[in-house]
Amino acid sequence: MRIEDIKFEEKASQRIYNDYMKRIRKATASLSKINQDDIYMEFNSHIYESIQHKNGANEVDSLLDIIEKLGSPEEVLKPLVADKKLEQATKTFNPVHVFKALVLNFTNGISYIFFFVLYLFLFGFVFLIFAKIFNPSLVGLYMKKDSFSVFVLGMINPEDQIKSQTHEVLGNWFIPVMLLSIVFFYFIITLLLKFKKSINQKTLL
Repeated sequence: MRIEDIKFEEKASQRIYNDYMKRIRKATASLSKINQDDIYMEFNSHIYESIQHKNGANEVDSLLDIIEKLGSPEEVLKPLVADKKLEQATKTFNPVHVFKALVLNFTNGISYIFFFVLYLFLFGFVFLIFAKIFNPSLVGLYMKKDSFSVFVLGMINPEDQIKSQTHEVLGNWFIPVMLLSIVFFYFIITLLLKFKKSINQKTLL
């Protein structure tokens, strides 16, 4: 989609306009190209229509007045970018988008910090996978003998294992189980995040 930029008669006006639109591009750089273009077009259209209504007035002064009313892109677009990024993250399930969306939404409620912590717990499973590769005899899922109660998921030295009368139950299946757990919990947490976003939208309506 090609977006036609506004052409001004005065060079000063053109520089002011170009600088402002570049700031909009920079403020929305983390979004998809479609969302970037939509926001850019919305601001561009607003400036164009406002300029037409100020026909006959000083061009530079008119443009500065319009931009002042629109506000700083870095501040005005912050909540919109955060919401759009969250929407993108919950649609694609892309971990990079999810991380960026949560960081952008930290100021929008403690629940987003809670979700961030939940995702961080998944890195604990990743750590256990690497720990199992380098120390296979010290890492696993340990359970008490003659009992189905879990004693520990992680690392345990042989002496503590003997004292607690526990044994490792997964063996070579530990890494596949951890990988499946990461995928499963990531999917569930992201669905909950998507549900949280839909509740927020209904509340606003």
